[in-house]
Amino acid sequence: MKKRMILMLLVVAVAVAALGFFKYRQVKGAVAQGAAFQPPPEAVTTTVTRQEEWPTTVSATGTVTAVQGVMVSADLPGIVEKIAFESGRSVRAGQMLVKLDTSQEQAQLAAAESQRNLTRLNLERMRGLRESGVISQSEYDRSAAEDQQGQARVGEIRATIERKTIRAPFSGVLGIRQVNLGQYLNGGDPIVPLQSIRPVYANFSVPQQEVGRLRAGATVRIKARGEADIQATGRITAVNSVVDEATRNVQVQATFDNADGRLRPGMYVETEILMGASRPVVALPASAISYAPFGDSIFIVEDVKGPDGKTYRGVRQQFVKLGGARGDQIAVVSGVKAGEEVVTSGVFKLRNGAAVSVNNQVQPSNSLAPRPEDS
Repeated sequence: MKKRMILMLLVVAVAVAALGFFKYRQVKGAVAQGAAFQPPPEAVTTTVTRQEEWPTTVSATGTVTAVQGVMVSADLPGIVEKIAFESGRSVRAGQMLVKLDTSQEQAQLAAAESQRNLTRLNLERMRGLRESGVISQSEYDRSAAEDQQGQARVGEIRATIERKTIRAPFSGVLGIRQVNLGQYLNGGDPIVPLQSIRPVYANFSVPQQEVGRLRAGATVRIKARGEADIQATGRITAVNSVVDEATRNVQVQATFDNADGRLRPGMYVETEILMGASRPVVALPASAISYAPFGDSIFIVEDVKGPDGKTYRGVRQQFVKLGGARGDQIAVVSGVKAGEEVVTSGVFKLRNGAAVSVNNQVQPSNSLAPRPEDS
């Protein structure tokens, strides 16, 4: 009985050992197969880099503002008697816009003029009497003061009448009318906005580290996006003397002729300041850049040697330093040389050493002035 038990234990031990050896061979083969597995190449597009000369620029976003802009308002209360303008039209400085009812002031003016005429006649009589020695100097002085008061009263009423004729303070373009005939206006009630748009300002901010390179008179290009892009060229006319503590940016103001009047106050514009001499860069499509917190990079296609010693077409990740942008293109100032083949699409699925298959039948947009179909 004891021998039979020992024999059975030996048989079980041999069976377990054989099963373990079989599984060991299985796992070892799977590991070797996994190590030898080569993923299929990723389909990408590429471009061969070339060196270009780009002007040194600083880009920013800004807002168009009027050189002069006001909401024309009523100076004194009154009823609108006449409206002498149309919404959206151009006006000249001093042109009448609205006339308020002045019937009461006209009556007051007539009374004041009559009183002034009376005091003037009285002054003439007093002058003759004074020269004859009939009246004292004090009586003559009182008459002269009354004459001056009468003239001042007439001038005051005339000024009130003139203030009820509201005129354009400067030449410009009117907005939408906000009053109607017969409407009673209080002092300060809005009538119509007026903007001087030839020329206009563009206000924008640049980082404080760029302040030392800014100078009055530097060329500035702006673009307002729309169905038909508006582009204009102007000059820097002012740089703020204070750095914003919250953003560490400096406010800059540029002036544009705006002869065609297409730039309107409040427009959002993209600005580009030309800082001087050009510099050599490698221009790549924006889709070629892999952005990451630890650094921006590109993928360069070249012959890569695999673990088995064989060579295949793969990619090498290269960190780069970026410059400005123009349209679909990004300037690379260091990290890549002219003549290298760079991946332009599909970078999100690549890793260092990944195999690639190049297919350049369809290329990503790479235009200096892109025109998206849905813009």
